[in-house]
Amino acid sequence: MTIKKTSPKIFFLIVSSSVVFLMLYAVLLYYINKTEKDAYRNSVELFESKINQLLLLESKPILTALKNDTNWDEFVDFTITKNQSWYDETISNELEIYGADYLGVYDKNKKFITRTPTVVIKTLDFIPKAAMTVLDIKGAAKFYVKIPEGIVEVTGATIHPSDDPFKKKTNASGYFFAVRLINSKFLKNLEKITSSKITFLNVEERNLEKRHVVSAIYPLENSRGKLIGRLLFEKKFDVYFENTTRILYVIIAVFLLYLGVSIYYTRKLVYRPLFLVRKALQKGSKSAIAELKKSSGEFSYIGNLFEENNNQKIDLIKAKIKAEEGDLLKASFLANLSHEIRTPMNAINGFTELILNTELNEKERIEYLNVIQQNGKNLVSIIDDLIEMSKIDANQIAPNFTEINLESCIDELYKTIKVTIPPSKPLKFKLIKSSVPTANNIVTDEIKLKQVIINLLTNAIKYTDEGMVRFKYEIDELQNLIHFAIQDTGAGIEEGQHQHVFDRFKRVENDKSIMVGGLGLGLSISKAYIEILGGSIRLESKIGEGSSFYFSIPLKYAKDEPVEVKSIREKELTKSENKVILIAEDDNINFLLFQKMMKDKAYQIIRAVNGQEAVDICSHNAAIDLVLMDIKMPVLNGFEAIEQIRVFRPQLPIIAQTAYSSSEDKVKIEQAGFDDYITKPLNRERLFELMDKY
Repeated sequence: MTIKKTSPKIFFLIVSSSVVFLMLYAVLLYYINKTEKDAYRNSVELFESKINQLLLLESKPILTALKNDTNWDEFVDFTITKNQSWYDETISNELEIYGADYLGVYDKNKKFITRTPTVVIKTLDFIPKAAMTVLDIKGAAKFYVKIPEGIVEVTGATIHPSDDPFKKKTNASGYFFAVRLINSKFLKNLEKITSSKITFLNVEERNLEKRHVVSAIYPLENSRGKLIGRLLFEKKFDVYFENTTRILYVIIAVFLLYLGVSIYYTRKLVYRPLFLVRKALQKGSKSAIAELKKSSGEFSYIGNLFEENNNQKIDLIKAKIKAEEGDLLKASFLANLSHEIRTPMNAINGFTELILNTELNEKERIEYLNVIQQNGKNLVSIIDDLIEMSKIDANQIAPNFTEINLESCIDELYKTIKVTIPPSKPLKFKLIKSSVPTANNIVTDEIKLKQVIINLLTNAIKYTDEGMVRFKYEIDELQNLIHFAIQDTGAGIEEGQHQHVFDRFKRVENDKSIMVGGLGLGLSISKAYIEILGGSIRLESKIGEGSSFYFSIPLKYAKDEPVEVKSIREKELTKSENKVILIAEDDNINFLLFQKMMKDKAYQIIRAVNGQEAVDICSHNAAIDLVLMDIKMPVLNGFEAIEQIRVFRPQLPIIAQTAYSSSEDKVKIEQAGFDDYITKPLNRERLFELMDKY
């Protein structure tokens, strides 16, 4: 084996792999174009079917009302007596009921009797006798007529006695018509019903196809089936892939560039180190190992491994175990991540597309941005729940048992949740304490217990519009259990759905749950936490009466020692009028976001791009009033940096900013000595609240 023989083989491998990837990109590009065409064709067919169904449903009430009125003995008498008073008192006032612009009555000889018009139709008699002949055959029908005011939609029926509901036993005693003018008001109503834009087309006028628009044409035919006009329905076609296609072209260009760079650096960074590795393995050459250690990247690490063979074995075993655990966590995570994330992403992508490609007024733009912001928050909540659930599935969650004062803990939770209930909501929130007080502090996982109670109480308040939410707990020293109950007077849950409330990714679907939204993992996570604590949970609920969640956890008393009160660390006094804030953040975009958020505040901002730089700045600049410390940074991470800073500035307020949001991460941050934390994505109000506090 020589370098010359190895070089062509690796080069051939790189080039052949690149050709395969380029072919895959070409196939993907073809598939995207084909999919777009198929999606457009299917959307047109579906849209046409939907328009026809909606128009049929829209006109059906008028036709039904006509049939009811025209099977009326008194109406038959009117066509003979032509009693105008009777007509004015009974039929004339039905113009609004029909939603029509004109009501007209003809006798059995097809002669005009009377009419009830609105101001938009001034023509007196315009119903063709041929249309009445059609009604003699059909009994009732809808057609269109062109009059001086425009084209009108005419719905007519023959008049018969009440004992002839099917209009077959007797000849027509007359004809009754409800007419609607196809004007802007009529079209706006249809646009609202069909959620589309409607344009009137003449018989000769052509429909020009528009890109990214699906259309359907509804013909306007007279009683003889002759076309007198058309209605063009148009709706935006959102399923197109131009951006995806552009991205594919960019990927191909970048890939080709990357191919050339890879070939160059492969020769420089791979062939020579591989030669040194072969030499070190075959001959144990110390000079080769020394040169290998001076190499960059992974080959330098390999050189160190040659000198530390025993440590290498241990590291490989640990790496294997960690990789297997990571694969298990990854598999569990990916299994849960398919469907639930698409809803907010669809809203974010859709409204972003509208903002970028649509002319909007300021009100619409703000409305769309609010939708994007809210769905972004929903997406973060979904991701948090999925990660927490995946950790539970992968047995990555372990209880962190500590001593807590149960009464103080529950009082704090009660006060915290109570202030979140809007004053306008007619809801009472009541805490019922145990009749038997705890004899001492108890041992449990405080964070997980609080999370369970918060989840259940938040759900109860969310799904109860008015009435009462009760939170009870009871100490059961006979069974060594603590019993909790959260009861509400909400809508309740159907009995057939009780078995699904704790299932992950299977929400109980009803109008209320659809309205409030959410991923539906809160109860699943709560159940898992309770089981981790060694307890159990159950549900009782009836429709219209409310729901009650009961759960119990083991009662374990701590040693008979007084409750430890944590001392509150005094903060440093402000050293400057305009606060000096150090932001330790390696990501440029995140730092830019901090700057934009604080641009209206009189703060002096200093940046550190890694943990070591943050330590150095704090040690040399006594004017710093507050530090916003990113957890994940190069050189030193946030935990390592605060450990060093606390040595020489123990009272300096330091707030962690982190993308981690699980209960274990929060405990780790608190134990590291941070004064508080803020999670990413950043919340502006939360940021200013913390800055004002510290």
